[in-house]
Amino acid sequence: MRKILALSLMLAVGTAGAVCLTGEAVAQATPQVPEKQTLSYGAAAAQRVEYWPGASPQSPLVAFVHGGGWTRGDMTMMDGSAKLTHWHSLGYAVASIDYRLVPQATVEDEAADVAEATAFLHGNAARLGFDASRMVLVGHSAGAHLAALIGTDPKWFNGAGLNMDAVRGVVLLDGAAYDVSRQLSIGAPLMQRTYVQAFGSNPERQKRLSPTLQAAKPNAPAFLILHVQRPDGITQSEALAGALRAAGTAVEIHGFPGTGLAGHAAINRQMGQADYPATAALDRWLRQVFK
Repeated sequence: MRKILALSLMLAVGTAGAVCLTGEAVAQATPQVPEKQTLSYGAAAAQRVEYWPGASPQSPLVAFVHGGGWTRGDMTMMDGSAKLTHWHSLGYAVASIDYRLVPQATVEDEAADVAEATAFLHGNAARLGFDASRMVLVGHSAGAHLAALIGTDPKWFNGAGLNMDAVRGVVLLDGAAYDVSRQLSIGAPLMQRTYVQAFGSNPERQKRLSPTLQAAKPNAPAFLILHVQRPDGITQSEALAGALRAAGTAVEIHGFPGTGLAGHAAINRQMGQADYPATAALDRWLRQVFK
């Protein structure tokens, strides 16, 4: 049985220096979010989450999985983001999940970490102050791959002591490598080294780590797949959506403007901005699944 590790709370350092705002500047000031807590779900330094409480103990939780090619990035990529400010303004509790990275760890370790972090949050919902029955995972780039993997292959959630319906749904922001071997054949040449470093050359391992090839039931209850106009991202997103539909899993897929790495970065950086078109699509979907 999975052991829930002791909860360690380290309040983040507050912002330095108050700024006096008057008139129009007050109206345009960024809404304040509460101080974050840093929580450990495992013994490794990277097995942590950041957590911001919502409007009430009945608030839903949006848990974010960062990208970085499976080799880079950390939970602090959420800090100060438009996503955080926007989701907090809607009353949601927010978490940002950290995980161990390749090459010190494997993609399998990363999937297990994301599942363990989800189970940790779920098990401590009453203490942290959110509704454990209303959780959603959102992942970008490599984080989208990891969120899709644990949302399609039950071994990860089951290994962490959860059922597949422990989350209301999974949101994927411009991921790829949903079918690893296919990604190796169609992905950008500059990314080939990254894919090989993450997934190796063993076809069976690549299959096990491919959400599209693991999409037979059971799956997480619902998926929202958002992508920009990258050819490999479009191909991978549409194939995953088709596999989920074939399994009878609820899925929406939408494409948005933006090309290349600039578009790929924008869907993460600009998500939450009122004038970014994907923000409204995600807001609507979250309202629906959190009902």
